Amino acid sequence: MAICPGADFVMTTRNSVLYSCLAGLYSSLGISLAIWVHVAYSIAGLAIIISNSIVLFSMIKYLGAVYLIYTGWRTFRTTSNLDIVEQTNKVELSNFYAFNIGFITNALNPKTTIFFLSIFTQVVISETPLWSQVVYGVIISVAHLVCFGTVSLLLSLSILLKKFQLYKRSIERVVGSLLIGFGIKIATTSSG
Repeated sequence: MAICPGADFVMTTRNSVLYSCLAGLYSSLGISLAIWVHVAYSIAGLAIIISNSIVLFSMIKYLGAVYLIYTGWRTFRTTSNLDIVEQTNKVELSNFYAFNIGFITNALNPKTTIFFLSIFTQVVISETPLWSQVVYGVIISVAHLVCFGTVSLLLSLSILLKKFQLYKRSIERVVGSLLIGFGIKIATTSSG
């Protein structure tokens, strides 16, 4: 699930390329820790309630869609003056803000919610020990951290950054459009 391109991937790419490797890594950490929101409600049995409550699932879905559309619009419309190659001229994104971006993107990501609903309502049964469910959460969380941390490191290589510098405005528009597209797709996709 972590390697499937989606909102988490686009957000990590955005923060790594436009800000810094560290911003991408903090976003990756936020994504990884947000997995525990999904693990917690799944272990608590809320996965069954959410899967049977169209209202609750719709609220999560629309919150996620609005957040992605808003972030995409800001990315698309922003005219950055940052120089991707020169670290000293980069616009700063605080570690806390980068972490929050990753956390919120994943916590409100309906794709992740659907994944956990399918795993915890189909694979995990009431007799599954708590420690086993926590181990599933650890595996999924670590997989996300490794996957998106690797994306951050690779996209921060100077050879790639020099290429990005040539096309930064186009990249911002593409990333912004992708986020808006993900948001619209989420908002218009039926949950059934």
